[in-house]
Amino acid sequence: MSEKHDQPAIRRLCDVAIVGGSAAGLAAALQIQRQDRSVIVVDSGQPRNAAASQMHGYLGLDGARPGQLADLGREEVRRYGGEVLSGRVRTVERDSDMFVLDAGAVEIRARRVIAATGVVDELPRIEGISKHWGDTVIHCPFCHGYEVRGERLVQIITHPIGLHPARLWAHLSPHLTLVVDPDVDIDATELATLTANEVTVLEGTVERIVEDDQATLTGVQLSDQRTIAADAVLITTDLRCRVDPFEPLGLSTEPHPLGVADYVVTDPMGQTSVQGLYAVGNLTDPSHQVLGAAANGSHVGAMVAMDLAVEDQTQDRRVAAGEAEWEARYSGDQIWSGAPNGTLVQEVGDLPVGRALDVGAGEGGDALWLVQQGWDVTATDIATSGLSRLASQAEAEGLALRCLATDANALKAFGHDTYDLVSLFYSAIPRTGDHRGIQNLLDAVAPGGTLLMVGHAPHGHPADADHTSPWDRLSFVGIDQIAAVLGEDPAWTIVTNETRERPPGSASHSHHSEDVVLRAQRKPRD
Repeated sequence: MSEKHDQPAIRRLCDVAIVGGSAAGLAAALQIQRQDRSVIVVDSGQPRNAAASQMHGYLGLDGARPGQLADLGREEVRRYGGEVLSGRVRTVERDSDMFVLDAGAVEIRARRVIAATGVVDELPRIEGISKHWGDTVIHCPFCHGYEVRGERLVQIITHPIGLHPARLWAHLSPHLTLVVDPDVDIDATELATLTANEVTVLEGTVERIVEDDQATLTGVQLSDQRTIAADAVLITTDLRCRVDPFEPLGLSTEPHPLGVADYVVTDPMGQTSVQGLYAVGNLTDPSHQVLGAAANGSHVGAMVAMDLAVEDQTQDRRVAAGEAEWEARYSGDQIWSGAPNGTLVQEVGDLPVGRALDVGAGEGGDALWLVQQGWDVTATDIATSGLSRLASQAEAEGLALRCLATDANALKAFGHDTYDLVSLFYSAIPRTGDHRGIQNLLDAVAPGGTLLMVGHAPHGHPADADHTSPWDRLSFVGIDQIAAVLGEDPAWTIVTNETRERPPGSASHSHHSEDVVLRAQRKPRD
């Protein structure tokens, strides 16, 4: 692709957009991405279990920190080309047959949307409680009960459902005290059963958490100034679904039978009352632990993939992942300057003219320049609209080149021909688990030929979730991956692998001022 001439508003297009990137959202993304679909996850970085230091009950990852699961999940999704953007979706609306997600500076259009925004725990209004939330103030015997077994436990009953886990807490510790708020209507029979099993029951209103000089929780203080010693405090939270972004679609919640939560009603496939909008995880079942939420996300992801497959086959179409987005980008006004990339001009000057393959040619500024220098050029791109513009420009200038519409991740994407130069600038080739795109690139280089790859140097993105990153570079084939493969192959010599300032003439308004340049040569035949 040639350098960008103007900076339009950033618009993205995908098969499925997922709002929320915790266990349920990532599990759904993985299922769909492995069906060769395009998936964009937008995650605000505010998981429900952020306050917890460990995650329990997740087979194979018990005791892991919650962030570890998210990190592993993101890498697995990216391994197959799925994107995970850091940011916040403000609203989701409908435009004809597409959903439109407003994520600030980025607009995402998607055929299907999965709501994986989860719930918020609203804590009882007790002084000091939020400070210890997720540590010594806990709510779930399955999530944290083992860690406080045998300790002095005080369970604050502010809702009738609070008695539901009390038997579990009583089994985990013989030192359980229930403090029942006087305004709570309690099942007397259940309370009597607990009392008969040596659970201490008091009536009163807890006003604050008591700490020692080291700010360690030591108990609770009631409104009548009584203090009850405790090593851990057990509470019931009110759960509120995060559905604000979906309100323009008419999505609403229903009161949960438990009485302390609302939830989104879905059919067995995970679809909400809004056609094409699915919901997963705690949005649909507030009782889900992380493992259950992930399992639910995986199931619904499979259902969404099936829904898309049925629709495509009914309409007799098969579109490669990412193809529709690039077709849309190139179908409007010209978006690149038409000038060749400066690094191409610098690096190709010392090469003998031969056959060249320009991968991801787009509108063809690089390909046209190579032809003008005497190269025999084949330009490839996933989007026929870009190649059509390139072919028209070549014809107008009396230049001969070949255009090949192909997905770089397709089997034998570039056929069996080999080239003296294979160039790839600012790769938009999604990663795949089998590294097919990488292998296609390397296979296209003739013995003695050159691979030239240029990418944006990594740069930091704002941590503020209100500033959504437009692209997830980690989901695309990167120079670091190519270099790692070449470094282990004796048939290749890496000539250049460095970060450098972008040559003069590059778009000055771009936030990318440095490029990573990889130049490698395949060894000639003996």
